[in-house]
This record gives sequence, structure tokens and C-alpha cells, in this order.
Amino acid sequence: MFFIDTLDLEGLGNRSYLAGGDRAAVVVDPPRDIDRVLTAAARRGVRITHVVETHIHNDYVTGGLDLARLTGAAYLVPAAAAVSFARTPVQDGDTVTVDAGITLRALATPGHTPHHTSYVLEEQGAAVAVFTGGSLLIGTVGRPDLVEPRLTEELARAQHASARRLAAELPDETQVLPTHGFGSFCSSAQAGGDATTIGKEKAGNDALVQDVDAFVSALLAGLEDVPAYYAHMGPANAAGPAPVDLTAPPVADAADIAARLAAGEWVVDLRNRIAFAQGHVAGSFNFEADGKIATYLAWMIPWGKPVTLLAESPEQLAKAQRELARVGIDRPAAAATGEPAEWLAAGERLQSFPRATFADLASLDPYEHRIVLDVRRESERAEGWIKDSVHIPIHQLHRRQDEVPAGVVWVHCAGGMRAGIAASLLDAAGRDVVAIDDSFDAAGRSGLPMATGPRTDG
Repeated sequence: MFFIDTLDLEGLGNRSYLAGGDRAAVVVDPPRDIDRVLTAAARRGVRITHVVETHIHNDYVTGGLDLARLTGAAYLVPAAAAVSFARTPVQDGDTVTVDAGITLRALATPGHTPHHTSYVLEEQGAAVAVFTGGSLLIGTVGRPDLVEPRLTEELARAQHASARRLAAELPDETQVLPTHGFGSFCSSAQAGGDATTIGKEKAGNDALVQDVDAFVSALLAGLEDVPAYYAHMGPANAAGPAPVDLTAPPVADAADIAARLAAGEWVVDLRNRIAFAQGHVAGSFNFEADGKIATYLAWMIPWGKPVTLLAESPEQLAKAQRELARVGIDRPAAAATGEPAEWLAAGERLQSFPRATFADLASLDPYEHRIVLDVRRESERAEGWIKDSVHIPIHQLHRRQDEVPAGVVWVHCAGGMRAGIAASLLDAAGRDVVAIDDSFDAAGRSGLPMATGPRTDG
């Protein structure tokens, strides 16, 4: 009897899998912090005999090489992937035995990358699940534009063909188990739902219901900005990542925090946005530990710049450090835990800024000068926006702050998290800012003038 355990990486919107039988198991697309995988295997009482990669990942640092070294497992990587370490190269059609009656069969599914490979889990020769990585996702497919711009259309067409191959060769009841699509920017659209099968995808996935030209046209039109840190993930994975180091960083006292701020380093406060707005060290930035810290901090910070983390507890610090290590921010330069008053140098005072709702914004005197800054993505903005608002997506704000007009800035996103990040950046730059911590659905209901249709803003 086979089993499949799912390991969710919620901050990155990805999944890894542990699958096998009574004695042995395979790991698919493991995260860098492999202790989670080892714990899952120990809970099942199985030995990890194989570690497989569906592709060279662009959105996180893999733990595959380290896991294979530690467990002695065979490390299976698509043969066409250019890597700098020893591995077992996988070709289309290759099979390996995982446990008695349980095998894994490689199926070439190029599109997300040229070498992308899916793996069919078979019990007694019958397909029961397919690990699709960045190929066929829930209701969509993986992005085809992360390898080389000149290959994007070719890879988009390959995605269509690969999805069709999976649908043609596998039974309708086969579970589809992708790595991406649960919030990851490696997905061409966000997944709808939590589980799916080949049969369900045949009924609604664009790659399986549209002809190739219509599919490619829509896919390419919907692609948005690629997170900046992706440029560093592929090379790191191809070279062979070093083992993760999750030991505690050096402790920063108030004088050290002040010195790092003065040197232009990033000091990141991990507390929730409400606490940060109420009181924080001037010049620090707010990336909530419970938000998508790995994605947004790695996207926005100049790569390689030292980062110091401020947390309310050792547990919060450890969680953030783990998430950042997954995207190659390996070691915080320093860290401090406790209350913000403990992080102040002599003579300093806590900084604060107000929070508000869309109703608060709507209640302003119409002649009162204020700037509304929308930091949502292009696709979100396209569905409607507050009339006369300025649009700068959050991941661009740190280098486009001079485009924000003078005046009090009321900043919003779709729910509040990204607005909190943006407000902290503007506050650190000395701007008067109000963070709108509210659902964007409330903007129209509050009576604010809304706009839709063709846009002329940036």
C-alpha cells in the first residue's frame, strides 16, 4: 500500500512530497530545510532511497543535494539540466523501484523549463499519482518565462503539449500533485482549489480545453513581473547549494542596530503591522513574519545586502530565518528579540504612523490634499482602482519612491500586508504616511470614486 505526504511551504506557495510504501520512500522537490523531510520520513518509519527534482527551481533553493548526501539516497535530476554536481541523470521513460510494488516513472514535460520532468507514481503497474512540478498545475500551468525571454513562446507551446501528454497517457483518476500554484510566482495563475486529478483538469484547465494558439496568447498576456531574486535561485541550484545553516545569528544591541541603520543596511522588524505602526525603530522596515516574508523581502532587498532581524520572540525569529534561508538569504547579519523600546539607542524615540480604513479615506474633506498610493500588482489594478490614485507595485516602490507626489500618502493594497510594507518604506524615508489596513472590496462600498477600463497610469 502506498502513501503520499504533502509538505506545504506556505510562505513560498509551494509543496514538496514524501511518497512510498512500508519501508522506503522518495522525496520530490524538497525544500532547503530538510529537517522537515527527515521528520516526516521518521514519522512514517521509512528510509529515503530516492530524491528527485522535477526541474532546476527558480523560486527557491533546493535541499535535494544535501538530503541525498545525508541519507545516501540516489539523486535524480533531469539529464538535460546543466548542473555542476554528481547526480543520477533522468531520461524520459526511466523507472525506479521505490518499494515493493511501487515504482516511479519519468515523463518528459518541458515548458516550465526545457528539461522539466514529471514523475508518475505507480502501484502494481497502475498510475495512482503524478508529481507535475511546474508543468500541469491546479487549473493552470507553470510560467514559461523564467529561463530565457527568447524561449518564452516556445516553452509556452511546450507547456500546452506537455499538459496534453499527461492527460492522454494517464487515467482520469490519477492524482495531480504539483510543486507550484499555491501562491508561488512560478505559477502563471493562482491555483483554484487544493486537490485535483487528471479528469478534473481535462474539464477546466485552459491547456486542456483551448487550442494551442489561444492558450499561448492568453498565457503570455497574463504574465507579470518576475521576482528579482529568481535570478539567483537557478544558478545556486545548478551549482549545488550548500547545506542550510539555521543556527542563531549574532545578537544585536541598540547601539549595533543604530550603527547598521547608519551604514545603510536593512533592519527588518518582523512583528505584525499593527504593532509596527504603533511603535518602531526609525528607519526600520516592516515585513511581517506571518506574511510572505521570503517572497517580498527577497524580491525587494538589494541582493547580498546585510539584513538585521528584529523579532518579538526567539520563535518568530527562527521561523523567519528558516523562510529566508529557503530563498538564499542564508544568514542574518544580526538579530534582536524583545520589545521595540529595547532596540532604541540613547536619546531616540519610537516612530509611529496611523492606520485607517477605506471609510476613513472616504470621509476626508474632498478639498483636503492627500495622495492615494496603490501598491497592488498590475493584474489586481486592472480589475478596478481608486480614481486618481498613484500606482506603484510594492516590489518597485523601494526604487521609485521619488515618484510619489508630495503630501500625506494613504497607501493601500488588497488586504493590508503589502500596504504595511509600503508604509514602513515611506516612513523610513521621512514621508507622512497612513497605512490603509482594509480589504479593497470595501473601497467602492465606502463611496470612494472608482475607475475601471483602459489605464494611463504607470
